[in-house]
Amino acid sequence: MAHAVFVLRVFFEEHAMIRVIIPHHLRTLAKVGAEVQLDIEGPVTQRAILDALEARYPMLRGTIRDHVTQKRRPFLRYYSCEEDWSLESPDAPLPEAVALGKEPFIVLGSIAGG
Repeated sequence: MAHAVFVLRVFFEEHAMIRVIIPHHLRTLAKVGAEVQLDIEGPVTQRAILDALEARYPMLRGTIRDHVTQKRRPFLRYYSCEEDWSLESPDAPLPEAVALGKEPFIVLGSIAGG
């Protein structure tokens, strides 16, 4: 049984189904529902998630991060496990709950007013 647990853990670490929530205007652009699920191989980082999101939905390229610099667009924030990850390194591993698909990675539009 211990071998099966090890194999399962390796599977999740190398190939995880990640849940991503994006702002409404980007959902409309990509023609998706409230939550997107992405296959991620390797370490689960902001960069890996955004690379996979832009590969699957090319119309989102340049909307979440700059084409050239790959920096986060102003007025967008990244959240994992109710913590703001916007200023963290894009290559920093995200929390295990996100990597295992228990919690979503959230791209939040931070525009207020009206």
